Amino acid sequence: MKRRDFVKGAGVAAAASTLAAPAIAQERTEWAMVMPWPKGAPGVGVNAERFAQRVGEMSGGRLTIKLYAAGELVPPFESFDAVQSGTADLLHGTPYYWVGKSQAFNYFTTIPFGLNAVELPSWLTYGGGQALWEEAYADFGILPFYAGSSCVQAGGWFRREIKTWEDLQGLKVRMAGLGGELLRRAGSVVVLLPPGEILPAMQSGAIDAAEWIGPWNDVAFGLQKVAKYYYVPAFHEPGPALEVSVNRAKFEALPADLQAIVRYAAAATAQDTTTDFTYHNIQAFKPLLADYGVELRTFPDEVITRLGEINRAVLDEISASDPLTKKIHDSFMDFAAKAAHYQGAFEETMLRQRRLVWQG
Repeated sequence: MKRRDFVKGAGVAAAASTLAAPAIAQERTEWAMVMPWPKGAPGVGVNAERFAQRVGEMSGGRLTIKLYAAGELVPPFESFDAVQSGTADLLHGTPYYWVGKSQAFNYFTTIPFGLNAVELPSWLTYGGGQALWEEAYADFGILPFYAGSSCVQAGGWFRREIKTWEDLQGLKVRMAGLGGELLRRAGSVVVLLPPGEILPAMQSGAIDAAEWIGPWNDVAFGLQKVAKYYYVPAFHEPGPALEVSVNRAKFEALPADLQAIVRYAAAATAQDTTTDFTYHNIQAFKPLLADYGVELRTFPDEVITRLGEINRAVLDEISASDPLTKKIHDSFMDFAAKAAHYQGAFEETMLRQRRLVWQG
């Protein structure tokens, strides 16, 4: 072959390779993402949208996410089913909404009197919790990622004060997760309503009390307009987790770089979410008390002690349900005991000292 012909042929091949590369790079995937919240809901809906936007930006548009709010594609509490079946590709939610599938899911959202917003992701990341979470979701074909925390929540809005244990009897209350189960066993009538139905139920008198999240979200939903007594903190949600959970087959079909983008976009969203809630709850708290005539309350020690006794019995029952749940329970509670000991010496003392210095 003449040198001139070789160079010419090589140039044609190189040009063909150059032209082919963008065609591969332009392959695009669009995922459908469902959630149980309204779009724009502070902290939850907003950070779901930020996650979707982040994935699109990081992937250069190769993976985009179309977000469906509660009820747009599926009912709010059917988001998990939608991802399992492939109706949707991923969800933004919280694991205890799907406990009808497995009581083990409670441990990956929150346990009454359990881990806070720093401790729970610590257990997930370094204490084996993430591997256990993935094992719990494996039979459903779903891969979970931690997506932040709403931090310690409020105990809720009550039309009347809770002064004694008897005040819980017959109380009609919206409360999610195991907190609702504790109140049910205490004699309350517990209902689980989607977020968008809480205010109408309070306005109509269908319920006497309701918990949602905390000052920022509660004001946004108007709950301060329908009840006078605001109980803080929540005994039932000391640091509840949010999730971005993906249909495993769809995730595994992605190239490695897009898998990494989904994974690290969820991690970045976790950081955004926790700081978002922390900042805005702090900002909203003082005006909530000053502007609406709200009366702040805490649950009496008698109530907390007796709810704690019920909680231990409930967790014993849950942990005995199957070997995997027992393994999750033991891991969670081992870390929770160590965390309580550590935080009693460090965090609780620091908060007391801070109040002493800045508030007298």
